Amino acid sequence: MDLATLIGIIIGIICIISAIVLGGNLLTFWSIASVFVVLGGGIASTLISYRVGEMAKVIKVVKKAFFGKDQRPQDIIKLLVDLSLKARREGLLSLESDQENIEDDFLKQSLQLVVDGVEPEVIVESMDLEIENMKSRHGKGAGMFKTMGALFPAWGMIGTLIGLINLLQALDDPSAIGPAMAIALITTFYGSVLANFVCIPISNKLSLKSKEEIQEKRMIIEGILSIQAGENPRILEHKLKTFLSPQQKEDYDKQSGDQGAEDKGQSKNAVAE
Repeated sequence: MDLATLIGIIIGIICIISAIVLGGNLLTFWSIASVFVVLGGGIASTLISYRVGEMAKVIKVVKKAFFGKDQRPQDIIKLLVDLSLKARREGLLSLESDQENIEDDFLKQSLQLVVDGVEPEVIVESMDLEIENMKSRHGKGAGMFKTMGALFPAWGMIGTLIGLINLLQALDDPSAIGPAMAIALITTFYGSVLANFVCIPISNKLSLKSKEEIQEKRMIIEGILSIQAGENPRILEHKLKTFLSPQQKEDYDKQSGDQGAEDKGQSKNAVAE
């Protein structure tokens, strides 16, 4: 799981529960009627706003928000540099055998176009279309949670109005005033928590991950075109490192340095034998 997401969830839950316990009782903040109004009403409005098929993909969308990618951009650069070295030594057609070991479908598809001898302009056009379609899909997922982030507080206000109406009708019965007032306030609480602690953060996380993935794919296109053009692997490496953050560049340089030292050690051992 993404570390920042996990830490945020833990801190948020601790803060909410601590504030409730220090000032009262957890059971005071439980109301089945409020759950029906806020959660049920918010989901109902979302179903009206989106297609059933899009709602069914919510679980997959949430998984992307909570779990990070297995492959880092530094690893992709290392792979592209290795492919560039092989292409200069053995030719572009030699890269066809490496496609089976590549997990990234976008990289595999773009590499196949290079091996097939497709023109650079066609490769860029095809891969850009792939990115735009992916961006559209990601936008729907983030937009869905953004919509729910706006709907849940609205349904919380609807629950508050229901509670106030019941409160006004029960003014002649003091025993009914308390429960009616509780529903009026708890529904607003539920709506605010669902919006600001769940939906809006997930929407923001999905948007951030989408931008990172698009940037990564732009980097892949740049690397593939450089390989096709036969550029020097060192120039390719320097060009692709501009896509990395300072921390990622430091990690990449450290990884490259360790790999280089290991290769030299293996070469010396081979000579000694």
